[in-house]
Amino acid sequence: MARNNNKKVVPESQKALDALKYEIAAEMGLPVGKQIGNSNVEFATELGAIPASSVKEDYWGHIASRDTGAVGGAITSRLIRKAEEMLFSL
Repeated sequence: MARNNNKKVVPESQKALDALKYEIAAEMGLPVGKQIGNSNVEFATELGAIPASSVKEDYWGHIASRDTGAVGGAITSRLIRKAEEMLFSL
């Protein structure tokens, strides 16, 4: 069993990062089943790859590594873009 020894600098950010992760996955059309806040995964099942009724709660095992990496890359890009916008507005 793998252990995660990474300590989060801001532990309270976990919910916001999860919401962003599922929002981006839905935008990419990835069928992952978790709804947090305003994120809507209905779009993720519209392509019909996997019926909405068979999507498991918080399960990513059927998603290709390439796609999960794309989600991580998109998260990083958005966070960098947001930080740059904040710096330029100072």
